[in-house]
Parts: sequence; C-alpha cells; structure tokens
Amino acid sequence: MRFTLVLLLSLTLLGLSACESQRGNRASISEPTKSAELSDSNEDRSALKSDDLVARQQVSLNQADAANAASQAIERKIIRNANLIVEVTSPPETQRKIASIAESHQGFVVTSEATQRTTEDASKPAITVSLVVRVPAAQFNQAMEEIRATGLRVIQEKITGQDVTEEFMDLEARIKNQKALEVQFLEIMKRAGKVEEALNVQREIAEVRTQIEKLEGRRRFLENQASLSTINVTLQAPTQIVSASGFWYSVRSAFSDGVDVAAAIVLFLIRAIVALLPVLILIFLPVGLIARLVVRRMRRKRLARERGNGIKATT
Repeated sequence: MRFTLVLLLSLTLLGLSACESQRGNRASISEPTKSAELSDSNEDRSALKSDDLVARQQVSLNQADAANAASQAIERKIIRNANLIVEVTSPPETQRKIASIAESHQGFVVTSEATQRTTEDASKPAITVSLVVRVPAAQFNQAMEEIRATGLRVIQEKITGQDVTEEFMDLEARIKNQKALEVQFLEIMKRAGKVEEALNVQREIAEVRTQIEKLEGRRRFLENQASLSTINVTLQAPTQIVSASGFWYSVRSAFSDGVDVAAAIVLFLIRAIVALLPVLILIFLPVGLIARLVVRRMRRKRLARERGNGIKATT
C-alpha cells in the first residue's frame, strides 16, 4: 500500500515537471514568433514610410517641374536700350551703313540729325551725325556688333535693361478684372427698370471702359518697348591732337590771342555805336533842333533890339 502511494506521488511529480517543461518550450517558441512579428511590422512600417517619402518626393518634383514649365511659359518682357559714340572716318557714309544694318535686321531708323562744328581748319568743318535706331530684341546683340564694326573705335558705350514682366502681368490681370466688371454692369443694365438706374449704370460702364483703355495703352507701350530695342548712335570724325609746345607755337598763340582781342574791341565799338544810334536819332536829334531854333530866336530878338536902339540914337 505504501509502495503504491509512493509510486502515485512520483508519477504526479513527473507529470507536473513535464507540463512545466512544455509550457517553457511554448513560451520560448512564442517569444521568437512575437519578435519576428514585431520585426515584420517594423519592416512594413519602414516600407510604408519609404513609399510615402518617395511619393512625396515625386509630388514635390512634379510641382517643381510644373513651376519651371509655368515660368518658362511666361515670356519675359525686358526693355533694352543702348547709347553709342563711335569715331568714324566719314559720318554721312557710316550713317547710310547703319540704316542698311537696321533694315537688314527688320528694324528702322527713327530719327537722323547731322550737325557741323568748327575746327581749326575752317574749310573743313567736322560733321556729327546722331541716329536713333530700333531693331527687334532678338537681333539686338548682332546689330550692336555690326554697328561697332562700322567705326574706327567706340568712344563710349552704355547698355541698359529693364525687366517689366511683373508690371505687364499686373496689367493683364487688371484688364481681365475690369472686363469682368464691365460684363457685370452690362447684365445689370439689362435688368435696369428705371431710366435713372440705367444712366447710373451707364456712367459706371464708361468709367470702366476708360480704365480698360488706359491699361491696354500701357500694355501696348510695354509690348512695343520690349519687342523693339532702341539704339542711340552718335557718329563723329576723329579729333586731331596738336602738340602745344615750342617757342614758335607760343608766338603764334600770342599773336592769335592779340588778333582775337583786337577783333573783340572792334566788335564792341561797332555794337556800341549800333546800340546808341537809335538813342542819338530819337533823343539828341530833336533836342539839338529845338536848341537851334531857340538860339535863332534869341539872336533875332537881340538884333531887333540893337536896331531899335540905333534908330533911337540917330533921332
């Protein structure tokens, strides 16, 4: 009996130990599975995040491409002007060359003016020609190179540029708004039931039309200035440089200065006489005639008195 009890107790202990070992094995098995599941979920999350980042990058790149395409689609409005002073051998001949250059680039000459200036050699006056040329903006650089090549050297050159794209876009937006406002006023005009209301709406429409015309005029001006560049060219002959040194040069300059002073004095006297001539005619001549008449009368009175006294003495 005791043996059987001991056997039963030992069997129960063995069963309990086996159950505990199986639970430990199950726990050890479940732990790696859980860690594997956690690692799989982390990988999925990282994959989702990477996909989200890629998608965001693609969206940002698409937006950047769209912005670049929009900026490229907008044609920039730049007003370019140039001022040139070119030294040439023959200004009139170079003037004709520049006119032909402008025409070859689909441009034209706006104004052309020729002036003469005195030099030391009076028989050969120097001629200065001023031109205003307008050429398409796309042909500006090539036209400038050809104009530079016509002269001996470029004395002065200045190129300016003004970006009016923002102003041009603002004008277009304002014109659209004004036109939309005009359409609204026209709709109100149709529904106007009284004459007074119709007249008020008509005045508003007239003001809107005035604003639209002003804005469109400014837009046309900017388009014209941006599409055609202006080149101001001054053509002048080479200036002769004379060396100012030496004894005879000093004597010559002193003699020329003396001649200039003498000529200035003679001219001053002539101008003074010419200026005083009306004064002499209008003031001194009448005064002289009156004085002469007074003197004659006084002489006659004195002669008459003397004769009267002589007659009394004889009697």
